[in-house]
Amino acid sequence: PVGELDLVMRRGETLAVVEVKARPSLDQAAGAISPRQWQRLTRAVEWLMAGRPALARLCIRFDAVLVSGLSIRHVPDAWRP
Repeated sequence: PVGELDLVMRRGETLAVVEVKARPSLDQAAGAISPRQWQRLTRAVEWLMAGRPALARLCIRFDAVLVSGLSIRHVPDAWRP
């Protein structure tokens, strides 16, 4: 109800929230993720965690996956609230 999460993945004690963007170039894909969008993702994660108290102890990391044709770039820790 507060936003959409593309991918949410857990490895050990880290919960990675991943925003996926596809554009004609990787630079355009990176530029398509605005500060406002990161804020919406943060609200969506807060909502997700409120319903799953066990997630509260995990370290949250915001990643990006940029896609252009057959090129894919994973950007770990792309943003911090």
